[in-house]
Amino acid sequence: MVSPPVLDSVIVGAGFAGLHTLWKLKELGFSTKVLEMGPDVGGTWYWNRYPGARVDSDIPMYQLPVEKVWSSFEWSERFPKRDEILSYFHHFVETLDLKRNIEFNSCVVSATFDESRHLWEVKTSTGSITLATHLILCVGSSCRKYIPNFPGLNKFKGRIYHSAEWPENPVELEGKRVSVVGTGASGVQIIQEVGPIVDHLTVYQRTPNLALPMQQTKSRDALFAQKSKYGDLFKKMRTTFSGMNVDFIPKKFEDTTLEERREMYENCFRLGGLNFSLANFAEMFFDQKVNDEVYAFWAEKVRKRVTNETKRDLLAPLVQPHPFGTKRPSLEQSYYEVCSQDNVDIINVKESPIVEITPTGIKTADGGHIETDVIVLATGFDAYTGGMLEISIQNGVGFSLKDKWAEGTSTFLGLALHGFPNMHFIYGPQAPTALSNGPSCIEIQTEWLAELLVFMKAGGKTRVEADKEAEDVWVGQVKQIWDSSLFFKAESWYQGANIPGKKKEPLNFAGGIPVYLKALEDCKAEGYKGFNFA
Repeated sequence: MVSPPVLDSVIVGAGFAGLHTLWKLKELGFSTKVLEMGPDVGGTWYWNRYPGARVDSDIPMYQLPVEKVWSSFEWSERFPKRDEILSYFHHFVETLDLKRNIEFNSCVVSATFDESRHLWEVKTSTGSITLATHLILCVGSSCRKYIPNFPGLNKFKGRIYHSAEWPENPVELEGKRVSVVGTGASGVQIIQEVGPIVDHLTVYQRTPNLALPMQQTKSRDALFAQKSKYGDLFKKMRTTFSGMNVDFIPKKFEDTTLEERREMYENCFRLGGLNFSLANFAEMFFDQKVNDEVYAFWAEKVRKRVTNETKRDLLAPLVQPHPFGTKRPSLEQSYYEVCSQDNVDIINVKESPIVEITPTGIKTADGGHIETDVIVLATGFDAYTGGMLEISIQNGVGFSLKDKWAEGTSTFLGLALHGFPNMHFIYGPQAPTALSNGPSCIEIQTEWLAELLVFMKAGGKTRVEADKEAEDVWVGQVKQIWDSSLFFKAESWYQGANIPGKKKEPLNFAGGIPVYLKALEDCKAEGYKGFNFA
């Protein structure tokens, strides 16, 4: 049998990270290809096609800063729908002529490092094999969907849909009894979309979503339509904590009056988007007293919109369920009005958990049973590590990634691992990832990785591996920043707390984009300190 050709790199995933990495490496003359499990580009935006799916980061920030692409693509609104995001991906691929380097319907099932040849052997579910010097995982943070192990789930006689696996053909929900389990970002968008058209909607809520007003606009005077400003914006985004176009205010909380703060809070609400979270006081993520005031203002605004007293206390309780902003705030347009409708009920599953899915409905611990025609599982993902662990990855001595992370996640710079040479990952664990604007984090990591590969090629190096000590130091830094903040108080997917049995640990670098960028630059300036080459 003829051995397949050896590539410089093989990339897994054709979302933002995979496509940007492919373009960057092609531009630099590296032989590379992408293996994509789906039939199209877009990553999470291909699979998440549920009703109401749209981005919650502003345009123009939520796109890659590739001028040839953004200069020739027209957005229609500030927060585009899923279909428009997918059109952008198609435009990206066509404009940069990338499709010929992508193999679709190629689900990677295993990757094994050959220490004698410094090569990765990557196999797909179809049996095809790719050999490459570098393995670059771009599977995204939200790749592996989570389905709770509800007893009786397979006995339900109606229809069940997971938000991350919605059918391509339209789902008829008009006039149906619908139950939505989960109130994260997907849940909020689905609820506000289907609430007005269904006969009855039951929402199963564990924790209220502290959602913020989207303030959608299609105005051509808005920032998303002002392409002359894009270049400067993309530069600014590398200097802000979140990689967005806004940042925390320079004033300290203690140096302002209550009147000044309320004016600032009101302005953030008027601006919409994530401004209330990211253009607020930095102390809100470190000082509980500051966070309490921010939450109280948010609750005051929301409670005015909820007409039913019982629902008001469920959706915006007077006592905060967790520090504000320590779970990613979703953006809403009519969520609280829809939840206030007479045909919408909210079940608090923290007080009365779901104990069984019956053939005709959902039963809770208090003995209640609500019959339903359709169950929507908006139950999220095994984020950051789940997608990587779905692939059977082994190094040259038979040690697996699952073995390495059995007691806890460890990386160096959120980009590489000790014990797994020539393996890299973008937008994964222990990088800014979900605490940042995705494309900003991806661009920074991809540029740095491309420079590393150029460095190796120029020096005739074929093997690179993160040093164990450097990895330990990085993990310690990630934990130190996390534990000094309020993030650790929330039972969030930011730290794996949404998955039963998963270790609760910081899976994001909470130091912000500028600090992360400096860590990468310092590593490079010192000859890629923390890496060993051969």
